[in-house]
Amino acid sequence: MFTLNGLETCSQDIKKSRFIAWAGPVADEQAAKCFIEERSDATASHNCWAWRIGQVYRFNDDGEPSGTAGKPILQAIDGQSLDCIAVVVTRWFGGVLLGSGGLMRAYGGTAAICLRNGGKTPVITTIAAALDCGFSDLALVKSRLLAVPNLTIQAETFTDTGARLSLAVPASNAENISRMVLDLTSGRVTLTLPQSSPSAKFVL
Repeated sequence: MFTLNGLETCSQDIKKSRFIAWAGPVADEQAAKCFIEERSDATASHNCWAWRIGQVYRFNDDGEPSGTAGKPILQAIDGQSLDCIAVVVTRWFGGVLLGSGGLMRAYGGTAAICLRNGGKTPVITTIAAALDCGFSDLALVKSRLLAVPNLTIQAETFTDTGARLSLAVPASNAENISRMVLDLTSGRVTLTLPQSSPSAKFVL
């Protein structure tokens, strides 16, 4: 799956109505809500939106007939196999009714153009992990962990005997990384994988 590298926008005029789309990457639901709030225009007739983060998604027609705005925007996201994305399509009504089909094409089409024009970056699903490592193994373990693609050491706390490392490890490779640490230290160090929901990060 991919997300956008950054903020994208596009606009088009359809039968005297002005449509402007804003799209950008979002890491979680709160970020999506903030994006929608920031990109909505209070002077417009409608600010319709959709976002997807993994299996979670939302969309809103903001006063347009049900199913004619938010859902087509979401379909534009899904149609390009994108994830961790929020899109707002703002409309200034020009006095000509577009009908249900016209609205769906206008909102979905404006969103699709905006998304298509943007540069893409992979979305990597990560899991929080931790390990306690003695000083004798620390340098080697850190070196090998940092060589793993898309793994990051988020924090390092020193103790009397070594250090505790807090990690974000790629979910698809977590078991292999755990075995690597065990083999590397002859079983002295174990990677702890909490039973928590994976999160997403963008790899540039």
